[in-house]
Amino acid sequence: MEFSSKLLENAVNEMSQLPGVGKRTALRLVLHLLRQPKEHTLNFAKALSDMRTEIKFCQSCHNISDTETCEICANPNRINDVVCVVEDIRDVMAIENTSSFKGLYHVLGGKISPMDGIGPNELNIQSLVEKIKQGKINELIFALGSTMEGDTTNFYIYKQIQGFDVKTSTIARGISVGNELEYTDEVTLGRSIINRIPFEVSLKS
Repeated sequence: MEFSSKLLENAVNEMSQLPGVGKRTALRLVLHLLRQPKEHTLNFAKALSDMRTEIKFCQSCHNISDTETCEICANPNRINDVVCVVEDIRDVMAIENTSSFKGLYHVLGGKISPMDGIGPNELNIQSLVEKIKQGKINELIFALGSTMEGDTTNFYIYKQIQGFDVKTSTIARGISVGNELEYTDEVTLGRSIINRIPFEVSLKS
């Protein structure tokens, strides 16, 4: 692809690094931004810059936040001894949209996947185990997608906390095997939270 401007080429190359965006789509998006009033494009660039430089991770649950403690963890009306374990912020958003869960979350930041070089040490697992050791959690709900990686991660955490006084449950399998939470409709996801089952039972199925 030949460019008449090095500035345009650089913008297209950067845009094409986004997931699912090829060079042609990147060019269309960049030209769209170029046609917009200058202040619109500058506001767009500033929003991205601010997000990258100022965004924080909640010191308690590791959720993406604007402050040291996210709004969910800081909410006194949440049930603070029931914790739902999820992969990332997309799962938090999906579950919150159901209005069916009033506890807190723990965001792992991914799933165990040896093929991708992701082991337990790359995830926020140790801080979760520490919370359990300190007796801060009464029930742990595993809400990772029903994939091989999700099940492996659930089982690894389960083995790490055996022997501690904590109830473990997992979301009901109204969600198809292989599905990610963010693509599950709100009704199904909400029911899977409400109708959660003991984790030990899921190991036998």
